[in-house]
Amino acid sequence: MMTLVDPGDKVILFSPFYEAYSTDALLCGAEPVYVSLREPDYTFDADELEAAFKQHPKAIFLCNPSNPCGKVFSREELMTIAKLVEKYDAFVVIDEVYEHIIYEPTQYTYFSTLPGMYERTLCCGSLSKTYSITGWRLGYIFASPALTDAIKKLHVYLTISAPSPLQEAAVTGLRFGRDYYDGLRAMYTRKRDFVMKRLDDIGIGHNVPQGAFYMLVDIGGYGYDDDEAFCRDLAEKVGVALVPASTFFIEPVHHLARLQFAVRDETLEKAMERLENISLLKK
Repeated sequence: MMTLVDPGDKVILFSPFYEAYSTDALLCGAEPVYVSLREPDYTFDADELEAAFKQHPKAIFLCNPSNPCGKVFSREELMTIAKLVEKYDAFVVIDEVYEHIIYEPTQYTYFSTLPGMYERTLCCGSLSKTYSITGWRLGYIFASPALTDAIKKLHVYLTISAPSPLQEAAVTGLRFGRDYYDGLRAMYTRKRDFVMKRLDDIGIGHNVPQGAFYMLVDIGGYGYDDDEAFCRDLAEKVGVALVPASTFFIEPVHHLARLQFAVRDETLEKAMERLENISLLKK
């Protein structure tokens, strides 16, 4: 963000968003311009998005697949964004950390491959989720030479580098064949489908994630007007920890919580068994 954004610039963020985006924008002295993703499939309104672009932002930030809702932007949606990016001379910063966790029949489109977008795209990737090495903090940036040259000038003063032994070890994962990624998708598909069925059986509403390993569950029927209070009570009285979704929204959303299912099968089974007691919280 520091590479692209100067104090006073505007940046477009879709809401809901990964919390760091808005914080980083503010730390850079930028002004976030929010565009809503609308339930239940978290699509955006093209006119609302163009109204945001008419404010001449320096960049738009995308998380695809999305944390916290698991949305995967369709090629048509990405083309709409790309046309506005070109029309209003902006950049795209895209967080593709979950690029390999996509659920059929969803098709994934890399934004930088769209016509005219390579020079305007800064892609942030990660090895953390794909290879289950989140504690290693290894990632990468893919962009045109003009952008990466500027990034390197900042990077050397901020983090220097990731530990060399971890980088060496991570090469093992990068050499995996297609079977590994097929297995990764199959594993998370099984976990997602298990959780959705159990939530349906219990009667807890949820969206259907197209990628990543998050979903938003509807907690609006339990008499709470504060999602933080609900999640606190859920942890203390039922023994399941969810994240209050209001932390991801600029809108006053208090009827949702984020559930993540990147845990062992036995942990998921135990969590679903405990959620059968969620009625204890109903006011």
